[in-house]
Amino acid sequence: MTGPPLRQDSDRLDLQAAQTADMQGAIGYVLHLGDATFLALAALLPIVNPIGSAALFLALTEGQPASLRRTLARKIAVNSFVLLAGSVLMGTYVLRFFGISIPVVQIGGGLVVLATGWSMLNQKEGEMKSDVRQVDCPTCPDSISEQAFYPLTLPVTVGPGSISVAVTLGANLHGGQFNRALLIVDALLASALVAWLVFLCDRYAEPLSRKMGQTGMNVMVRLCSFLLLCIGVQIVWNGVSSLIGVSAH
Repeated sequence: MTGPPLRQDSDRLDLQAAQTADMQGAIGYVLHLGDATFLALAALLPIVNPIGSAALFLALTEGQPASLRRTLARKIAVNSFVLLAGSVLMGTYVLRFFGISIPVVQIGGGLVVLATGWSMLNQKEGEMKSDVRQVDCPTCPDSISEQAFYPLTLPVTVGPGSISVAVTLGANLHGGQFNRALLIVDALLASALVAWLVFLCDRYAEPLSRKMGQTGMNVMVRLCSFLLLCIGVQIVWNGVSSLIGVSAH
């Protein structure tokens, strides 16, 4: 007479155990996603440096109308998202196809970052806008799109250094305990967060510059240029140390 109740209790316990296992699996997935996203943000934000790139964006678009700057900010954010997400997801396969190692990418990208920082550091006041002088009206979408990608996105915002870091992140995730779906979600989420910060900083760079004043913005541009130079040296050293087997720190 006690068989059916015992069987019902056993079925209930099995159902609860299955639900608990599913809940634990979902929590573990979310925790892995959070860890991977935090790792990507911690690696990308210092080198992308949205605040510093906003100061350079403002200097490079000096004298342009506010409407054009808003358009450029949106395009730069979209370009940054595509570059970062694509580098994380596809960078490893592209390098493998061409037989290029990550240390070589770090050396080449670091040299480009170093040269960019050195050039900006030595430019006189008012010369930095020469690269975007052709963008002088908001009715030229082709010209705007071209300048939004180069030089405003690459290398000012997402330079070779950022791309090499994104490729390295993708290689680390491919080699870790992350499945394909988690890698895609992490790459899209981290890239979207960085691109959103880039858009906010570029979008409101002009109001910030009015509060800081011309002298403050000049100091910020020079400081960011010097930091960009130092980042380039560090990226080159990371690549060289990886090739010769020496600790980079």
